[in-house]
Amino acid sequence: MNRLTFFLLGALILCALSLVSAQHEARTLFVALEREQAEERQLETDWSRLQYQQSALSKSARIADAARAQLKMSPVSPGRTQYLQGIVLPRAEGAAAGEGANGANGTNGADKQQQRDAAAEARP
Repeated sequence: MNRLTFFLLGALILCALSLVSAQHEARTLFVALEREQAEERQLETDWSRLQYQQSALSKSARIADAARAQLKMSPVSPGRTQYLQGIVLPRAEGAAAGEGANGANGTNGADKQQQRDAAAEARP
């Protein structure tokens, strides 16, 4: 009977220590959860503030004010606008990559060069 009593006493002590350990771990996890939830609330507040700042900074009136004040820009007026006519810009060599070897209209590279030269001479 003595052995059984010591065995049950040892099992009781082990169960009590296990219970204390589990409660301590639960409290530790609860504190960590509270910290993470507080951080989440802080991040959500920061996110809302940043969204408000972005919307305020991207308003067209603010951009126009910054363009006038910092860059010394002014609105376009028809009296100051110059329109250019008759200017043909040469195409880049890679622009006609999808046309094939002879081009879409059957011309070869020499014909295209002649057309470019003629357009350049026709410029005022």
